[in-house]
Parts: sequence; C-alpha cells; structure tokens
Amino acid sequence: MSNPVARDITANRVNLALGRLAPLSVPSSLSSQQSADRASGALYGLAIGDALGMPTQLLSRRQITEHWGPLLTGFEPAPAWHPIAAGMPAGAVTDDTEQAVLLGRLLLTGADPRELATALIAWEREMCARGSLDLLGPSTRRAIEAVLTGTPPEEAGTSGDTNGAAMRIAPVGIATAADDLPALVAAVHEASLVTHNTSVALAGAAAVAAAVSAGVGGADVAAAISVAIEAARLGAERGHWVAGADVAARIEWAAGLVAGKPAEEAAAVIYSLVGTSLATQESVPAAFAVLSAVPGDPWRACLLAASLGGDCDTIAAIAGAVGGACHGLAAFPPLAASVIDAQGLGLRGLADSLLALRA
Repeated sequence: MSNPVARDITANRVNLALGRLAPLSVPSSLSSQQSADRASGALYGLAIGDALGMPTQLLSRRQITEHWGPLLTGFEPAPAWHPIAAGMPAGAVTDDTEQAVLLGRLLLTGADPRELATALIAWEREMCARGSLDLLGPSTRRAIEAVLTGTPPEEAGTSGDTNGAAMRIAPVGIATAADDLPALVAAVHEASLVTHNTSVALAGAAAVAAAVSAGVGGADVAAAISVAIEAARLGAERGHWVAGADVAARIEWAAGLVAGKPAEEAAAVIYSLVGTSLATQESVPAAFAVLSAVPGDPWRACLLAASLGGDCDTIAAIAGAVGGACHGLAAFPPLAASVIDAQGLGLRGLADSLLALRA
C-alpha cells in the first residue's frame, strides 16, 4: 500500500496522523453465516436507502421538511408533483439499485466493460418502455453514446465524474476482499472505466467499494471509513484527471464535521456544507458523513440520508450499503427487507454468489 496513513477514528471525529496504516479493529474471523448476513446487508441496505430516498430525490431540504417533516420515518410514495418519480409507490427502488444488481450479475459472468455498456443500454430501453423518467445519469449517458458511435470502452468514460460509479459499486466490494486495497481498487477501475474513467469518480467508487468490503470482512463503521479514505486516495491515482476536490480529504472532513451531532443538526450541516449534488466529491462524502453521525443503526442512517435533499436516493443507497455491510441484514427492520423482497430482485441469492467470488 503506497504512503500508508494511520487513522484514529474516535466517537467524535476522524483524525489522521502520519505513519503506518493501523490494523483494522475487526474480528479475526467471521462465521460463514455472519459473512453472508453482512453481504446481504450491503445489497439490502443499498436498496432500502434507495427506496427511502426515491420520493425525496432532487428535492430541496426545505421541500422535504415541509412535506414530510425534518426526518422521514419510513417508505413514502412519491408526491404527484415530483419531477421524475411521480406515481412511484412507497418502497420502490430506482436506478441505483437496478444498476447495482445489473453490475453484480455481470461480475458473476466475468463480463468485460463493453458488455456493461450493452447491458446499460438495454436497461434504459426497458425503463423507457415502462414509462420511467429515472434513466441514465449524465456521465453514463455520454459514455454509452460514445460507445454506440464506436469509441473504445476504455476511452468512453474519460469525462465521467459524477456519482454513477459509486452508486452501483457495492457488488465489487462484496466480491473482493479489502485486505489488498490496490487489487480492490483495480477491480473498481475495471468495473467503472466504461462510464466513469476519471480520478474523481474512481476515488468515490473506490471508497464505497472498500468500505463495503471492509464491512463484509468484519469492520465496524469507523474502521470502514478509515479503509474508504485510503481507497479513495488510491482511486484518485487512476483514470483521467479531472478538476475536483479531493474525495479522500472530503470524506475525512465530512465525517469529522458531524460525528456525534443529533440527526436533524447533522442533516442541516451535510446539506449546507458538504453538499448533496450528484457530484462525486459531494455525494460520497455526504454518505460517509451520514454514517459518522449515525454509526450504530443503518436504518436510521438511511432515513437521515433520504431526508437530506438533492441526490439523496444515491446518498442513502451508499450509506445503506456500507451500513448494511458493517451491521448485517439483521440490523434493518424485517418489514423493510420484506418491502424490498416483494420487488423480486433476488438480492439474497446475488449476495451469496458474490460472496462466493470473494472466497
């Protein structure tokens, strides 16, 4: 690991000091049942966060508080006036979950980047046929259009700097162990390059995948954030450089900014200072800030993230994936998991298969 940095994550802030990377404070081993519960927790957490944020995505913090109060309490249908989700029922997932599932299934077949591009094209056509307005994000759309016109996949994503790679990368974290971070970051790069082959996007995706991987391996939230910061530094060294704030530094800063604050206060700080746009350097640190504010309860973390405003379905999906990996599926209310199961996504089986790749 290049230039390792020790992290001392306390209950109130994340501190960095020069030196060797401190060993993770995680169990020496997990039972196969515990590992499976954490792998399922990552995918269900992603879907639960996404579904909670579905009706609030793209709305302002003020609109959310006026309609639902300062914090959501559960799944809600999208209001009729919603710009893209109008008519979606409570508990419905969006592109965050569907693209993560798509990527997870492709990982099981050993698909290459061109196959991901083809699969994303087919996915959007299906979404259009259903009448959905929740389609490909700006970076993914540009890259897919480039591939369709003959651009090689490794060149198509050279301007993709938004959070699409981070939102769907959790399956790579389940399938790849975090004890070899350079190898994990290389896997993130391979899975993301067709749409998000930039330093900023890869830093964000690497952070999320590494945190999920650490959680599946036994880490708590504090240790997962530590690993995420180091992975973001490695991810920033890959891809095409684009201008943007340092993702690793912003995760560290954002996590320390709100640690220990009440949920409503944390929401206001994250929304106004960290930012909740689809920019990777805002939404990924925002998700880790949510986890720092509510480290012990992934359900409450998802509710907080979904209440932020902005791209809060993606922020909640990332927070849910990492929190679910660190706490396991059992940490979520059984009813929430049942709402996701009713959509026939096959998350438990997919998680088991991805975990088998890790072994």
